[in-house]
Amino acid sequence: KHLSFFSGFGPFRQYLVNSSWEAVKELSKRGLGENIHLRIMQLPVVYQKAKEQVCKIWTTLQPLLTVHVGLASSATALIILEQCGKNKGYQERDACGFHPEGACCVLDGPEKIESTINMKTLWKNISVEGIDIILSRDAGRYICDYTYYTSLYYGNGRAAFIHVPPLSESVTAEFLGKALQTIILAMLEQCGEQRE
Repeated sequence: KHLSFFSGFGPFRQYLVNSSWEAVKELSKRGLGENIHLRIMQLPVVYQKAKEQVCKIWTTLQPLLTVHVGLASSATALIILEQCGKNKGYQERDACGFHPEGACCVLDGPEKIESTINMKTLWKNISVEGIDIILSRDAGRYICDYTYYTSLYYGNGRAAFIHVPPLSESVTAEFLGKALQTIILAMLEQCGEQRE
């Protein structure tokens, strides 16, 4: 069985219920088929703690793929597939009031790291009824982008990041869980093709 690892984030600002974590819990209930062992974790909206957890995932579990899911408060009915993580520009303070040293993820790390998952191909070949999916090359220079870059760095690019909208009447946790399942099965198919 291949291990795939998923994370969502805890509460922050006015979002006492973070849709990213609700979506990941829902995905966990649904599963990804018999060959995939799925593990999930909630990350705090704190740079240092999120980084420590991500390092631990890669050093101890060495999953085939790690997918981080974050909340994009600006997106009302959009799922955003993020292609790369950026190293610098982290000025915004986290839930504990801190921002990273030097405003960057990894002091000598490359400027940006691309995911080995081709999000453009994924985006072209996938549709989820009831919601638009878009492609992005900027995950926002906050905890999401920071976590993504860290995961790409320690996982040699074998990470993905998906931004989901806040929960609403039309966008329920069940709906997002189902959407994630569709998207991630396509990602895993891409991972399989890369291995062959």
